[in-house]
Amino acid sequence: MSYHQTGSAGAGHAVCQYGESRLWFRGPERSLDTVYMVCTGGDETYGRFVERPFATILEEKLDRRCLNLGSLFCGVEALCNDAGLFKLLNMAELCILQAPGVLSQTNHFYRVHPRRNDRVLTPTSDLIELYPELDFTDVHFVHHLMSSLQSHQDARFEVVVDELRHNWVRKISDLLHRLEVPVILLGLRVLQHKDGDRQNESTVVTPEMFEAVRPLCADFIEVSVPVSGQSDALEDMLFGTLQQPMAEHMIGPAAHKAIADALLGPIRRQI
Repeated sequence: MSYHQTGSAGAGHAVCQYGESRLWFRGPERSLDTVYMVCTGGDETYGRFVERPFATILEEKLDRRCLNLGSLFCGVEALCNDAGLFKLLNMAELCILQAPGVLSQTNHFYRVHPRRNDRVLTPTSDLIELYPELDFTDVHFVHHLMSSLQSHQDARFEVVVDELRHNWVRKISDLLHRLEVPVILLGLRVLQHKDGDRQNESTVVTPEMFEAVRPLCADFIEVSVPVSGQSDALEDMLFGTLQQPMAEHMIGPAAHKAIADALLGPIRRQI
C-alpha cells in the first residue's frame, strides 16, 4: 500500500488517480468529460494539511472547473516522465505549473525515485569518484545528500549544483515544448525562515533559470510565501497529533489565498 493510500497525505484528504498516470492526486476524483483548467506541481499545489488549496480557491473565484493535479513529493522527474500526466494536462484549456525544485531530478550524480522525487535511489559512479571519502550507504533523501556534500565546502559542490541547474533547464524546457496547452509557470518560493536569505540557495531555482524557460510559457509569475511555522497559519491547518512537525513546514490557508490572488490576473488574460 502506498504512502498516499494510508492516509498519511494529511487529515481528511482523499486521494485519487486519473487515466494512465501513476501519480496520486488530491481527491475526490472528478469527471474529465467537461472543460477544465488544471494546477499541477508538488506538495504546495496538492495543499497538504489545508482544506482549500489554491486550485479550489481559483475555481470558486473564476467559476471555472479547476482540477488539482498536485502530487506529494512530485518534482522534475515525475512531471517530465509520467506520460499519463501529459495526457491529462494536454486535455485542459489552461495549465498552471508550479515550477519544481532543483533537487528532485535524476542527473549525472544521483538517481531519484520516479514518483517520490525526494528519495535518492543511488549515487552514480561520477558522484562516488567526485567524493571518494563519503559513504552514501545511509543517504536516502535528496536534502540529506546535498547537506552531506555541502558540508565539505569546496569547489566540488558547485560542480554538482551546476549540473542540477543545467539539467533542470533542459528537462523543464522539454516539458514545456511537449505541452500543447497554454502554461502559466508559477515560481513559488516557500520561505522556511523569517529571513529568506538563510535558505540554502542551492535548492532555489535562480532568476536565470526562469528566464531560460520563460519564452516557452504563456505567462510567468513569482510568489513568495512563508511556511505555517513562520506565520500564524498553523492553527488553521488540518493535521493529526503526530503530524505537527510536518505541518509547520507546509504553507497554510493564507498562503494559498495569496497564491490564488496572484494567479487571477494571469489566468484571466488567457481564458
